[in-house]
Amino acid sequence: MERIYTVSLGRLYFGRRTNRAARAARRLRMFVKRHTKADRVVLTNDVNNYLWSRGIEKPPRRIRVKVRVFEEGEEEEKEKVAVVFLHSRKE
Repeated sequence: MERIYTVSLGRLYFGRRTNRAARAARRLRMFVKRHTKADRVVLTNDVNNYLWSRGIEKPPRRIRVKVRVFEEGEEEEKEKVAVVFLHSRKE
């Protein structure tokens, strides 16, 4: 399964500014987990670098991502894994 989401991160600006980028990464993981029902969420380096691109205090207000969900593991112990990519406009 592959979907494109626009995640709003503007609510982060109501809290302390000292760790907003880290909270943005956590909020993105929570969003993807809630919308895909995945057991594990993996952020790629491009997504992480984009979240931290303006420093720890000023992450972007929104981010557009592409999420791919697949199952991995054995028959009895399958787990859903969601991999989050930065969505490029050129596609």
